[in-house]
Amino acid sequence: MADVARVAGVSSQTVSRVSNGFPGVNEETRQQVLAAMKELGYRPNSAARALKRGEFRTIGVITFSLSTTGNVRTLEAIATSAAQEGYAVTLLPVAVPTQDEVRGAFSRLGELAVDAVIVIMEVHLLDTARLSLPPHVKVVVADSDAGDRHTVVDTDQAGGTRDAVRHLLGLGHRTVWHLAGPEESYAAQRRADAWRAALADEERRAPPLVRGDWSADSGYRAGLHLAAQDDCTAVFAANDQMALGLLRALQESGRRVPQDVSVIGFDDIPESGSFLPPLTTVHQDFAEVGRRCVEGVLRQVRQSGTERGTTLVPTRLVVRRSTAAPPVR
Repeated sequence: MADVARVAGVSSQTVSRVSNGFPGVNEETRQQVLAAMKELGYRPNSAARALKRGEFRTIGVITFSLSTTGNVRTLEAIATSAAQEGYAVTLLPVAVPTQDEVRGAFSRLGELAVDAVIVIMEVHLLDTARLSLPPHVKVVVADSDAGDRHTVVDTDQAGGTRDAVRHLLGLGHRTVWHLAGPEESYAAQRRADAWRAALADEERRAPPLVRGDWSADSGYRAGLHLAAQDDCTAVFAANDQMALGLLRALQESGRRVPQDVSVIGFDDIPESGSFLPPLTTVHQDFAEVGRRCVEGVLRQVRQSGTERGTTLVPTRLVVRRSTAAPPVR
């Protein structure tokens, strides 16, 4: 730092203010200091600054799966939003979502020096007594039903599902079949519950639920079963990947989409508009979910407090060519 001050012709205190991003340094002087840093190859010691300030400008992220579209896109959005705030992200995948694994993950993140933690929790754990997060830790949880104990950010699962079901009923379908996600998934359960409720609101019969595992292969297998149901004219799939497999199964079984069967997905992945036919789907704003997760956890860091409650990010229905009026019988 003394060498930088000498080359720039300023005091060491000025160099310190520039390197730490403090205000009060005019632009010409700041540029002189930055040029001197570049010339000498000087880089501020972030570890030393963290010890001095008591903050590490790093957010830890614990996730139980990187195999689903939602989790990957939420993680990407968190990393982008954190970078815009000048924070880095430390990722810690947890293979088995148990109390011991979560406790160990928080312990490891503590050793890695993070200011707060975001938990991407797709599975049913925080809404039961089986899992609790360490007290006094600044935490935001994505995709959970634990708003009475933590800060939670989630997509409006029920609202998106309701829009999908109402769209299909509005086209004239008597009822809507549901290709659900895995039973242990919180999002899958919320979408299945909202599907039943939306049909009940319109006094429509709910057909037997068909379950997949989020993958296109499981959608294909379920689709072969649905194609054999003569009274199946509309299907709401809990994600776009299963909808993709469903489309293939219907086509191979001689059931045309949308002339014979209408199909709606959930997620609006970038490829959904290129499905054959282009998929009507519920758009999730993953970027907004990630931004609000970072915003919520940094608010706790800066205000030195904890929060409770759930923030729902709105969805919107994207209508393409996979839905139409039912066939005339």
